[in-house]
Amino acid sequence: MTRETTKFVYVTYILSTPEKVFEAITKPDVARRYWGHENVSDWTPGSQWAHIRANDARTVELVGEVVEIAPPTRLVLTWANASQAADPASYSRVTFEIVEYDAMVRLTVTHDELEAGSGMANGISKGWPAVLSSLKSFLETGRGLDVFAKPKAA
Repeated sequence: MTRETTKFVYVTYILSTPEKVFEAITKPDVARRYWGHENVSDWTPGSQWAHIRANDARTVELVGEVVEIAPPTRLVLTWANASQAADPASYSRVTFEIVEYDAMVRLTVTHDELEAGSGMANGISKGWPAVLSSLKSFLETGRGLDVFAKPKAA
């Protein structure tokens, strides 16, 4: 039986350079400032990467492998909850494509190979818009958003 998959594609334009956008994704000390997590790897194809919560507990929340890297325009990662790392079927894929447009960058994030209806797919649908909005704010103003904010009760 084949599992049903889904994908999400997010596009945002950022007043920045491809180099700064790529650095914001791959440098732990920069990612921490808008994502609340550090993306840690040596960033070579086949290397492992970890998405570590930037708090006192330093919890590894996501793991994967660097599939492809071409700074500053492309990064492809596998992606799974750390608790499911031993299950090959739990992995999805994230592709970051960075294209220069005059004085700005078009960042396209494609998260595919997701199991339809899974907890990961549901989380992705809320998580990426907040993270990419925070990235844009951070690179344009120097201040990220609170990606852990919750809706106010009505």
